[in-house]
Amino acid sequence: MPSLAPLARKIALCALLAAPPAFAADQVTTRTIDELKKEIIDRAERQPQRSPANEVNAEDVKAAVANIKTLDRDEWARGFMGVADKYFAAAKSEEAAGDSQKASADYLRAFRLYKIGHYPTNNSPEKQKAYEKALAAFLAYAKYWEPKLEVIKIPFEGKEIVGYLRMPKAAGKVPLVFISTALDGRKEEAIERNNELLAAGIAVFAVDMPGTGQAPIKGDVDSEKMFFAALDDLVKRPDIDASRVAYYGGSWSGYWATKMAIVARDRLKAVVAQGLPVHYYFQPEWQKVAVNTPEYLMDLLPARADVYQVQGLEAFLAYGPKMSLKTQGLLDKPSTPMLLVNGVHDTQVPIDDLMLVARTVPGGVKETWVNPDGGHMGASKEWGSERIRREITTPWLIKMLKGDKSG
Repeated sequence: MPSLAPLARKIALCALLAAPPAFAADQVTTRTIDELKKEIIDRAERQPQRSPANEVNAEDVKAAVANIKTLDRDEWARGFMGVADKYFAAAKSEEAAGDSQKASADYLRAFRLYKIGHYPTNNSPEKQKAYEKALAAFLAYAKYWEPKLEVIKIPFEGKEIVGYLRMPKAAGKVPLVFISTALDGRKEEAIERNNELLAAGIAVFAVDMPGTGQAPIKGDVDSEKMFFAALDDLVKRPDIDASRVAYYGGSWSGYWATKMAIVARDRLKAVVAQGLPVHYYFQPEWQKVAVNTPEYLMDLLPARADVYQVQGLEAFLAYGPKMSLKTQGLLDKPSTPMLLVNGVHDTQVPIDDLMLVARTVPGGVKETWVNPDGGHMGASKEWGSERIRREITTPWLIKMLKGDKSG
């Protein structure tokens, strides 16, 4: 498997170098507005669908972009909010009439559209409004769930960690999968998409990664302290088995997953790191071209810079290298058992980072699933993100948490 790394990196860099030069922090995309509108419609229409148009109705997307004429971020947000607002209002009326099934479906539809409206980061007033509306729509939708959604608020450094917990219908102490989200993903989608774990008798907790969503701190070299605080709180519960806790992190949070596998190895039974940035990702050589990848819809540089709470390419490039786990001296330390997942053609996170972990982190079980035709997170036409979750990462987590109950 490690022999793939030099070839994979050459393939990815060739693809990136074919892209335009790195753009300014205030430039939304290198696509024209017509190209951008066509791309988001294509992502909604194709099967499997592609982020950020997962699980949305293509006709709703067409209706939203019909009202978007420029690359202005507020206009983008208003276009999607306009369609989402109609579903949210319909859901409120259906709820008042006692039709909970229709209300739930329309709250969900509204949530997914608000999500695209504030994608990938809340860097304008209307995008912030779309995010707040997304939270309201999600919680209105989630109140109909079974098992119930618990909103967990944990005091942390004068602020609070906000996370979502769902407990399975099972007696006694149950295992837990702790999920931190991606650059543009949020805990709302993460907690919704893990019903297979609940069905297997495993609790699920989701929290926004540092520098995104409702996270109380930015991304920094010690921001895993936020995860330790949340974990400390969760394992105090009488219904969670502290000896059977796993961690999942995908895309940017593949970084946090890899780090937690090492620094919290005595507390975690297993870790999945998917699309993991580790070392090469943080180097200016990669980032100068990667921020233009057409694999990402729009606003990639601002979203990545927001994680660190800096602005502009130069500040972003200067901040990144210290985040490297190699620079921090962690890659020569043992880890808990890990599953590493990505695609050879990932233009957002270099496949070399997965290979580096596979080669250098000592001890424990390390398994890899690398899609030779895959892009970011290993996804391809044959292997969509949902299929990878259902057939690769979730079964592995269940095996690691339920296959050996001895702790």
